[in-house]
Amino acid sequence: MKIRRDAPAVKRRTSPQFRCLFALSVGMLCATVMAAQAGEARPGGHEDAQQDSSNPAGAAACAKCHQEIVNSFANNPHGRTAPIDRGGGVTCESCHGPGKAHAENGAVSLIFDPSRAAAKDVDEKCQECHEASRAHFEHSAHGKANLSCIGCHVIHAKGAPRYLLKAEQPELCFQCHSDVKPQFSAPFHHKVGLINCTDCHDPHGALGENSLRSAAWQFMVCTKCHGPIAGPFVHVHAAVKAEGCTACHFPHGGPNPKLLVQANVNTICQQCHFPPLTSKAGLPVPAHIQSGQSPSCISCHASIHGSNISDVFLEPAQGRIEH
Repeated sequence: MKIRRDAPAVKRRTSPQFRCLFALSVGMLCATVMAAQAGEARPGGHEDAQQDSSNPAGAAACAKCHQEIVNSFANNPHGRTAPIDRGGGVTCESCHGPGKAHAENGAVSLIFDPSRAAAKDVDEKCQECHEASRAHFEHSAHGKANLSCIGCHVIHAKGAPRYLLKAEQPELCFQCHSDVKPQFSAPFHHKVGLINCTDCHDPHGALGENSLRSAAWQFMVCTKCHGPIAGPFVHVHAAVKAEGCTACHFPHGGPNPKLLVQANVNTICQQCHFPPLTSKAGLPVPAHIQSGQSPSCISCHASIHGSNISDVFLEPAQGRIEH
């Protein structure tokens, strides 16, 4: 009788559903064991291999497969003996991480490869040494566009080009900023080659608009070269402080002399100085001010950027003595 009562229980344990569940459990256990064995075959996997600083390969091991790169690295700024935050000099493993597992296995996944890594990871790696020059990079147009360091720089460059750039300026910049390139072919333009893009713009990010190197005042970028208009003046043209040089001048190139935004100077002045019917003194406004015709405003208001004597920037010939 006991055998008969137990028999149904045995039958339930050996049902098809139970056998399927048992087989699935065994399969998962086997998969776990095989994964553990595979982890031992490839120590630590990709992430652990980078973090394990006790498994360096050394330059000799790198040269077995990357002889050309190792040879050219001697002329590379990174290859020169220089102390870095972690101490010692820069080697292959300073950027790619410990390479013993990679050297033994050959798998790219066992080492940090910037060409396969996300832009943020590449930037973080470079900032381990170059943090000071890239403090504002994440807030720059390049950072927001997810452009990494190797977008402009080639680390293993032969002949060590200046700043390890992939191409000379401005051709490198024109690869993305194609809208600016035609401006340097205008009849009047800044001298390309004599002036580089990075003389005015900080490619790694600046607090000024358009990554200009002067965060406080755009005027200061221009006056590095255009010193005579820098002042300081007792009487400064308000437009210079309010809008900057680009209110009246094209920064890269244009069709008019002195890179003026309009061919007629009076048209530029009348954007702000649109005359009322009468002057402050109650006298009629001269007719020539009310049109864009000659004479030019700056024929009288010659010191247009600022003056130490005249608050309306009149020229010395009119009885004013300019400093």
